[in-house]
Amino acid sequence: MHIFTSKPTALNPFHVLIKPIGPLCNLDCDYCFYLDKTEYFPNQNRFDMSDELLEAHIKGYIESQPRGTVEVTFGWQGGEPTLRGIDFYKRAIAYQQKHKREGMNVLNTFQTNGVLINDEWAQFLKLNRFLVGISLDGDEELHDRYRKHRNGKGSYQQVVRGLHCLQKYDVEYNVLTVIQANNGNHGKRVYQHLTSLGVQFIQFIPVVEAEKDKGVTDRTVGAKQFGRFMIEVFNTWRENDIGRVFVSHFDNALGMSLGMPSSSCVHSPSCGNNLVIEHNGDVYSCDHFVYPQFKLGNIKRSDYPDLIETPIQQNFSRGKPSSSALNCGQCSQRYLCHGACPAQRINQKGKISFTEKHYLCEGYFMFFSFIEPYLKAMGECLRQQLPVIYYSHFIKGSE
Repeated sequence: MHIFTSKPTALNPFHVLIKPIGPLCNLDCDYCFYLDKTEYFPNQNRFDMSDELLEAHIKGYIESQPRGTVEVTFGWQGGEPTLRGIDFYKRAIAYQQKHKREGMNVLNTFQTNGVLINDEWAQFLKLNRFLVGISLDGDEELHDRYRKHRNGKGSYQQVVRGLHCLQKYDVEYNVLTVIQANNGNHGKRVYQHLTSLGVQFIQFIPVVEAEKDKGVTDRTVGAKQFGRFMIEVFNTWRENDIGRVFVSHFDNALGMSLGMPSSSCVHSPSCGNNLVIEHNGDVYSCDHFVYPQFKLGNIKRSDYPDLIETPIQQNFSRGKPSSSALNCGQCSQRYLCHGACPAQRINQKGKISFTEKHYLCEGYFMFFSFIEPYLKAMGECLRQQLPVIYYSHFIKGSE
């Protein structure tokens, strides 16, 4: 095991998404892009991160942050991270307290399918102030279309039971909803179902799946379909729920329209500061780029600042600005979009290509063009220290 003695620091803050159980999951969702990562670990049937590696990661991750960093976030994902068990995360918290700098605030985020969330899990997550993301794709019919158990049965009932446990113990949470071809025509229906369950914080993630030699799969949300979905949700939200329900796409766009940096790497001008560490210590460029050509090394042998500075990661970091300059130079919505996620630039042969136009470009343009006047009006509310619910007073013309 590598011993961190020189305490090297990165030039800029960075984030590492942790896969404590590797790609293993207790569901078999049709559109999952991570289950097949087991192929990268032949002859291996256990994927749990060891305690030794866990502490090495926590120690190195904290020590590698730039001097003056007062807050660091640990993101736990899978596969399904609950499979690693509560005791593992208790040890992780102990290591965080052991290695954090004086005055540093440590946060934890946890992305789960919700199936195993029970009273014990919810109490633990609340006690340790985890922010939990729970995946739910709409009502039972829409959710169960793709989010299934290995026996083919849908997971909706178990997920909602887990959601109710989080609500019962007042765990801070948001719902992550995947937009795909099946639920993509039902923006209002999906949104209203989530809010009927008491959900107040929502993230929407569009599915764009590559299919070898064919471009994208039939599960992939269409570009115009995606744009219409987001507009339908926006209209439903602004008519009923401003100040009560928070949708990450809307909050982020409003902030960016006011000159703030994007809170999401998807709409940042560049990427490259969001790495992922596998259960065995292998580090990759990004959660969506866990492929051999994007493997940076292993923390058993290298420090994080050295991994960030590898030619592989530096080339990766230059990829998004280059593709945006090539494809988005004249776009009026570039200041809100910045070319979106590079993993969704897929050519006709089903390969990711940084030079390719983003698959959802037309949808993003539809969405951002539609909400732009509302963002300007809401921004004017904030400048005049008024609640954004009064945005209609600043819309040119009448609604």
